[in-house]
Amino acid sequence: MIEIGSRARTLPAPPAVVWGSLVEPRRPGARPWLHLLADEVDPGVLTAEKPSRVVWSSLWPSRPDDQVQFALTATHDGGTLLRFTLLTPHEAPDQSKTGHLRRRLNHLLFADLRFSYGQ
Repeated sequence: MIEIGSRARTLPAPPAVVWGSLVEPRRPGARPWLHLLADEVDPGVLTAEKPSRVVWSSLWPSRPDDQVQFALTATHDGGTLLRFTLLTPHEAPDQSKTGHLRRRLNHLLFADLRFSYGQ
């Protein structure tokens, strides 16, 4: 697998809560956060090890073999350091497409998911 991008940022919720949000993003009663664009689909969970690891299938039908790996680590203040790594078994896309994929994950995780926790 080739790494297309990776980024880590903190979220205010503890790892078990973030893990649950990633494993079941459309859980009844949860605040909605996975707002997809027209060219995106709900990811499937390929692997999940509570509360530290989740692997999603691709959000992009045009790139069905890509994966998004998440590593969750507790922070000293009770939050979570969330790292995503976008991987592909194929050749990396051009710079424009790569930038779009990274921006989308950044927005979904570090804006939409963060705000779903009230911060």
